[in-house]
Amino acid sequence: MEDDFKHMVRIARKDVNGNKTIINALTDIKGIGKALSGAICTTMDFDPNQKVGYLPDKEVLRLEEAVKDPQNSTIPRWMLNRRNDYETGETTHLIESDLVMRLRDDLNRMKKTRSYKGRRHEVGLPVRGQRTKSTFRKGSSVGVRRRRRG
Repeated sequence: MEDDFKHMVRIARKDVNGNKTIINALTDIKGIGKALSGAICTTMDFDPNQKVGYLPDKEVLRLEEAVKDPQNSTIPRWMLNRRNDYETGETTHLIESDLVMRLRDDLNRMKKTRSYKGRRHEVGLPVRGQRTKSTFRKGSSVGVRRRRRG
């Protein structure tokens, strides 16, 4: 059994620690959280508490296909991270560098159109309507400066 163990497993362009359970190892992939990881394990009939290093190569490929394209494995649409895309209107799930690039493109589009959210992102202020009187006081100088005597 020890001969079959792999210390590092490659899933969706990411090296995952083989000592972790499947449900925890999938959360190492950017764009996959605990809920989606559990849903993938449930729909693909994997034991969530099994170590990833003991999975055979065929099972790792099945797991990778489910991670790359979760909407084909009967996972509900509301669990996907790109619902009703701005440009295409499709519902997809992005992971790793695709997710980072798409988020950066969204921010740049908001900044370019000078939307409220885009302007708040530019200045580094909270975007979602939080109060700013007492929080978000790191970064720029805040308050009234006293005049020095002397």
